[in-house]
Formats: sequence, structure tokens, C-alpha cells
Amino acid sequence: MPRPRELAPLVKFERPFGGRARKLARAQTIWDLREMARTRTPKVAFDYTDGAADAEISLNRAREAFSDIEFRPAILRNVATADTTTQVLGATATLPFGIAPTGFTRMMHTAGELAGARAAERAGIPFTLSTMGTTAIEDLAAGTGADARNWFQLYMWTDRDRSLALVERAAAAKFDTLVVTVDVPVAGARLRDARNGMTVPPSITLSGALDALRRPWWWWDFLTTEPLAFASLDRWSGTVGELLDAMFDPTVGFDDLAWLREHWPGRMLVKGVQTVEDAKRLAGLGVDGIVLSNHGGRQLDRAPVPLHLLPSVVREVGDDMEIHLDTGIMHGADIVAAVALGARFTLIGRAYLYGLMAGGEAGVDRAIDILRTQIVRTMKLLGVGTLAELEPNHVRLLERYRSRE
Repeated sequence: MPRPRELAPLVKFERPFGGRARKLARAQTIWDLREMARTRTPKVAFDYTDGAADAEISLNRAREAFSDIEFRPAILRNVATADTTTQVLGATATLPFGIAPTGFTRMMHTAGELAGARAAERAGIPFTLSTMGTTAIEDLAAGTGADARNWFQLYMWTDRDRSLALVERAAAAKFDTLVVTVDVPVAGARLRDARNGMTVPPSITLSGALDALRRPWWWWDFLTTEPLAFASLDRWSGTVGELLDAMFDPTVGFDDLAWLREHWPGRMLVKGVQTVEDAKRLAGLGVDGIVLSNHGGRQLDRAPVPLHLLPSVVREVGDDMEIHLDTGIMHGADIVAAVALGARFTLIGRAYLYGLMAGGEAGVDRAIDILRTQIVRTMKLLGVGTLAELEPNHVRLLERYRSRE
């Protein structure tokens, strides 16, 4: 029989109550944060974040593309340190990713965009405020410090004067980059939201009320803080899809981007590019960069996979402007693979929101820290000490869907 004095050093019991901080510390992956978010957040809010359009094929394919990556490591390299800094749109970012624009953010957690912006500032990375954000432009600027790098995402409205007013407010608040999203002529078929009865402002159905009973802390927080609303929009009642269809302009063209370029004093990104041809046309308009994105799979299902598109776009226009990428990123190795294939920068949306739902501002910190740790480990295992050393030959991209065409 084992002797007690030999067993004692091996048996370690955790205290039964460790609080949110301990739970967040135990999360080792973004998927862990997602599970924490699912258990803490009502279904209507979680599904709004987690879901995509129609059968969610675009989102699943984007994630599968990253899982299909085969890395090719170099050995016997000095990787005592790994430098994750990069230059993006004229300034230094300490990590090769920033936080993407997300709408209705205070529905996920009442800390909302301010939590993401403050965590991004601490991490030395950009934060992007959405036109459909729940924090006003001026409030976000006031709630972050001098080191914050805030970007503003714009949907073009039918009323151009209202679009210009938002642009001018963002410029006055010292936002340095305008991110123009161009892949929403109409709302995608977000079936989870439709089935959950997702409306603006939120309405509580019978099933929602029953779901709320299992998450009283979320509802207590929601009902005792400032009412949820889109900070840049007028009061609205209806579904999110109806809002998009009523508010945003399906006639937006390349001339509108040129018009915005004339009025915006900072850097400009165009988000939602999904073909090489459109990337080449944008390169001739004087924009500073593009984001290869299918809107996180939330618009056109079966859309191109951004990671698959990346090498061709880099080859055609990589010398003319910065190429950024989003959609499907759930691991730091995904970011390393994108950089190796030529992306200057990446954006995370759901990954940050899972952290927000799991633990508010501390949860966003944890999401960033998880990705940072994974990036550094992947770089060292590949035998590179800086992002600039990453090259396409570090990656083999298995394009399972393209091979079927």
C-alpha cells in the first residue's frame, strides 16, 4: 500500500470557490472561452455571436482551412525570443492582430466595446468600433487613454450626409483609420437569430424567459445598467436583418469609396474583399489596405475562404497596399499561418467576443493572452524569431474545396 507521506506531495485539491479570475486562468484555448461564454450567456445573445448565415458553411470552411494548414518548421535556429511586433498602417502593433468591428456588443456583456478597447490598448493593438456598436464614438475615445489606437468601421447609408457626419465625428475623436465594410448590400440569412426571435431592442419570448432563469446574473446585469441601443443610429424597432435592409445602401459603388477618401484624413481600409479582381481595382483607388473577409460567414454562405484567397491577392497587389485577413481565426497558429502567407495583419471578432461573454474585460484580456502565447509558441516551433522571418514555405495550404472545382 502507498504510504501517506509519499502520496501527500502528489495530492493537490483546488479551493472550491476561485471566482471568475481562476476560471478564466484555466481557459487554455479560445474554444474554452467559447464554452464558458455559452454557459454564462442567454441563447439569443450567444447565438447572435456564434452563428453565421444559412447553413453556416462559409464559417465552417474558413475554420477548416486553418485546421488543414501543414506547418514546415526549420530546426536548430536561435529562438530564445520571439518578436511579435509589426508595422500596420503606419504605426507599431505589438501583436499581428487587432479587434474587428462587432455590432450590438453590449448585448454579449454590458462592458461592451469599452472592455475590448481598453484590453486592446493594454495589449498595444488596434480596436475597431462598429457603426452598429453600442458605445458612442466620443465615449469610446473618452474611455481609452492616449496610447489607444481606435479605428472606426463605416457602413455606407443611403443618406450620405449621415455617413459623412459619422466620419467627421470619428476624425474629431482622433480615430486614425476608417474601415469601410462593403459586403452588406442586404442582410445575410442569419437563421439562428430568426429562430430565436432576435430583435432590436431585445424582446423576451417564453423560451427566452425560461433560458434566463438559468442565467440570472446576466439578466441582473443587463437590467440594471444603461439600456441597450445602437449608439450611432436612431431608435429602431425590428429585427437586425430588417435594420440592415432599411438603413444601408445597396447601390454603394467604387465612386463612393473615392468620395470617402476625399473626406477622411487618416488611413482607409476596405473590408469584405472576396475576389482578386476587386482587390486589384481597389489598389488603383488609393486605399491603404484591404481586409479579405466574408464577414465571418454571416453574409453569403459558400463565399470564398479568405485564407485560400490570400496568396493570389498578395501576389497581385501585395506591393501596392496592406493585405489584412479575418474570418475563422480561433488560434494563434491561424494568425501565424496568415502572416506567413503574406497577410500584414489579421482581425479577430468572435474570438474576442467569447472572452467578453466569459468574463467581461478580464475575459478579453484572457483571449488576447491566449492568442499571444500561441503565436509565440508557434513561431519558436517553426524556428523563427520575428514575424518578418515568416515565409510561404513555412506553410502548406491544403485547399480541399478548390481542388473539387
